[in-house]
Amino acid sequence: MDVPLWLALLAVGYLGVKLIRPPWWLIAVLLLGGFLVADSVLAPVVNGFVK
Repeated sequence: MDVPLWLALLAVGYLGVKLIRPPWWLIAVLLLGGFLVADSVLAPVVNGFVK
C-alpha cells in the first residue's frame, strides 16, 4: 500500500499531539525551525540523515 508522505506525516503529527499533548508554542517552534532549516545551508546535512 502506497501512502503519500504528507498523509503519513499528518497522521503521525495528529496522534503525537493527541497522545503526548505538547504545548502549542513547542509545536510552532518545531514547524518554523524545520521550515527555516529546509531553506538554509544545513539542508544537505539534514537530507543525509533523512535518506
